[in-house]
Amino acid sequence: MPIPDDLRSLLEAPSTCYLATLMPDGSPQVTQTWVDTDGDAVLINTVQTHQKVRNVRRDPRVALTVTDREHPSRYVQVRGRVRRIVAEGAVDHIERLAHKYLGRPYPWWGGRDQVRLILEIEPLHISGPG
Repeated sequence: MPIPDDLRSLLEAPSTCYLATLMPDGSPQVTQTWVDTDGDAVLINTVQTHQKVRNVRRDPRVALTVTDREHPSRYVQVRGRVRRIVAEGAVDHIERLAHKYLGRPYPWWGGRDQVRLILEIEPLHISGPG
């Protein structure tokens, strides 16, 4: 599914994003995260040891909400699936996200020995108010 312009503009801005994954018992697990796009997929950068990675390796179905930080009533919801988990380029990607969200290099919370990953999410259903 192509990413519509209203979602693309939120993904390219330093928007607030909440990502929901599924725990082994089927219950939801929600994480606030930085978000990006490559024009085709929604991109989430994370650490290999985080719960969301274990969840999407087992069940790739996800949902997320991307909200305009300046106008919280402007948001887009996405249901989709993680089509790939990629390590290559993930360190450069987190640095780009840090500049987008913080205006400076990534502070490396947790240390530089962590393995960064990019979750490539294929949107299957997109909706929002209006």
